[in-house]
Amino acid sequence: MAVQRVALYLQDAHPIREGMKLAQFAEKHGFEAVWQAESRLVRDAIVPMAAYAAVTERIKVASGVINNWTRNVGLLAATLLTLDDLAPNRIICGIGAWWDPLAKNVGIERKKPLVAMRETIEVVRRLLRMENVTFHGEFVHVTGIELDVVHGRREPRHVPLMIGATGMKMMELAGEIADGVLLNYCVPPEYNDSALEHLRIGAERAGRKFDEIDRPQLIVCSVHPEKAVALDGARALLTQYLAQQPHIAQASGVSDEVVKQIQSILGWPATKEQIKEAMRFVPDELVQRITASGTPEEVQAKVNEYVAHGCTCPVLYPLGDPYLMIEVFSQA
Repeated sequence: MAVQRVALYLQDAHPIREGMKLAQFAEKHGFEAVWQAESRLVRDAIVPMAAYAAVTERIKVASGVINNWTRNVGLLAATLLTLDDLAPNRIICGIGAWWDPLAKNVGIERKKPLVAMRETIEVVRRLLRMENVTFHGEFVHVTGIELDVVHGRREPRHVPLMIGATGMKMMELAGEIADGVLLNYCVPPEYNDSALEHLRIGAERAGRKFDEIDRPQLIVCSVHPEKAVALDGARALLTQYLAQQPHIAQASGVSDEVVKQIQSILGWPATKEQIKEAMRFVPDELVQRITASGTPEEVQAKVNEYVAHGCTCPVLYPLGDPYLMIEVFSQA
């Protein structure tokens, strides 16, 4: 079974100008979208998104994902409007609830994340419909605001709002109110079975059809003609993520013992030397279970497993040669 839809995921491994070239290369090879990460305190998503949009013509440009705590809802809606001015009908807003300890370390208390997300989605969506909005919730308080466009397009903007969900309650909320869900990476394909059942619960609660909810999924993809090289490429990434993002470690089914062993070595931020030392605690079996790593044939087969478990569009995070990965999954 060949993948019919595919997208590119970029973090901070490449200079932004190189990312612009990769977006163009992905567009040339029929990729549907390019998603820009924003998670660690390293690279904001909006500036690269604008850069990718400016040098492409058809490929969609998405945030994967920004969070709903650090941008006021008015500014968030204005930002999406601005991006849509640059690339009409090509912008996707992936938005998530962020994670601790990073949020806590910058002074944000992520209490009631479901309520906060619901309020953000409702107000941003109404603003993008060019409504005048008054809303007083638990977290969002706005009075008589609107996207007051004087010069330019006044019509409502269609920017899909996709919740980046890992936990099951957030998955249900996505099914209830979002245009789609961005499924997380570093999880085995079978994680999707339970996750999408909760997505379905949320959809049914809102009277929606499950198949109307898009389900792209981040997938770590380390491809190399030599399998061992590919596995080591993914192992370094997993070592860092399992230590620093406990929600991913939990969803991936990694034992607490392995996580504690890695955390005992890694500092914050982790150095390359610490990551290299801790990599020995991440076995080949784990790398192959929760990433698409190996030869071109092996990574294609693994990505197909995620599709078989309900992912509608693999969003591939290239480790190693990104141009090779794009060619392996070319839709052109």
